[in-house]
Amino acid sequence: MTISVVIADDQLMVRDGLATLLAAAPDIEVIGQAADGRQAVDIARALAPDVVVMDVRMPVLDGIAATAELLGDPPHEHGPRVLVLTTFDLDEYVYDALGAGASGFLFKDAPTADLVHAVRVVAGGEALLAPSVTRRLIADFARRRRAGTTRPEAVGALTPRELEVLRLVARGMSNAEIAAMLVVGEQTVKTHVGRVLMKLGLRDRTQAVVFAYENGIAAQP
Repeated sequence: MTISVVIADDQLMVRDGLATLLAAAPDIEVIGQAADGRQAVDIARALAPDVVVMDVRMPVLDGIAATAELLGDPPHEHGPRVLVLTTFDLDEYVYDALGAGASGFLFKDAPTADLVHAVRVVAGGEALLAPSVTRRLIADFARRRRAGTTRPEAVGALTPRELEVLRLVARGMSNAEIAAMLVVGEQTVKTHVGRVLMKLGLRDRTQAVVFAYENGIAAQP
């Protein structure tokens, strides 16, 4: 299956460079480019790509606002996956991007192979965060979470195994890694993840990670 991609960046050289890198992958097709956030929303709605590679700082409408508008509030289940790509290693962009419904966050200085891998990962419904961002995100959520916070009632609907799977997803483990740890089939893990997302009303694994840390689930032994 070919992954269709729209690239949004206000610098033409960057857009062309990203398009060249991604187009070299046999399973990725760049179907559109946008020079600002407003164009990104309009083009994505018109072309319905699988993934939008979204810069943060753009004129007219920045990448965070464009992501929120494109995916809706709460994020629309059938919208494109958004991979936020930026040079700015700042926490507020991470939180804002995740809050807007982005499925991944990667820095522009990442190796080419990482970008191609990131597009494939988010297109497949997985979550992807740059490793340094993940560590800081986890530490910050753990630090800011209030002791004694009441969990949403939906957590009570999770079975013990589903809660365990959610905890492992929050640690950044893939379905294959979770399957190996729990000694079950990968399809079984995929089923558990799907049920967790459905019961908690979450769009994807990225939101599951955020949910787990916000509610202290990931911190449990």
